[in-house]
Amino acid sequence: MRTALTPAALTLAILAGPALAQDGFRHAVEGGEVVIHPVDHASMVLETPSGVIHVDPVGGADLYADLPAPDLILITHEHGDHYDQPTLDALAAVPIIANPAVAGMLPAAMAERTTVMENGDRAQALEIAIEAVPAYNITEDRLNFHPQGRDNGYVLTIGDRRFLIAGDTEDTPELRALEDIHVAFLPMNLPYTMTVGQAAEAVTAFAPDFVYPYHHRDSDLEEFTRLVAEGGSGAQVVIAPWYDDAD
Repeated sequence: MRTALTPAALTLAILAGPALAQDGFRHAVEGGEVVIHPVDHASMVLETPSGVIHVDPVGGADLYADLPAPDLILITHEHGDHYDQPTLDALAAVPIIANPAVAGMLPAAMAERTTVMENGDRAQALEIAIEAVPAYNITEDRLNFHPQGRDNGYVLTIGDRRFLIAGDTEDTPELRALEDIHVAFLPMNLPYTMTVGQAAEAVTAFAPDFVYPYHHRDSDLEEFTRLVAEGGSGAQVVIAPWYDDAD
């Protein structure tokens, strides 16, 4: 069972963005809405007007039993909190989009339904335009975690809105240069991705309408929210329940 938001976190969510409904966070787009279901850490399910997307599904089949089945699966990179073969095996046999490293690890039958995307590639699936954007470390002592050119983030154009799934990245020039992002999912935990300060500076630079901290274990989300507000971008922070009581 997923934990409820703490009173402080719930206040932040209500003040700073779409409140958590029983069936997910909702954002209106042309043709309908996108419903966001946080699953765990970096895993989520997106219901869109044209189909359901599972992003970095890990953690086993039970986590997905009460969620809509996928029509498409996106995988950002090979680390175990983003790519888990047993979880993929338990999900419906639908098209997959993955970076080259993950595509090379998949069983043959699964690889046949996988589209490989490198940084900068563009594709179309479920009537959604998908762009693979770079996700990598830039701080000297973190470079080995996510080397430049290997891993993907994804920008999804759903209806008239652009959604960024940043993947495991720091505040790279490519991230800061993004434009017209409606919703951004940004990581912020050390030593693998960003500090809350780096993440807030990135938000100030590319100014999404809404930003969801994810992949944020043990990070100070109240501090992130404060820094985003001070940055003056107008971005609204949404605190979503990525972790349960056992995490």
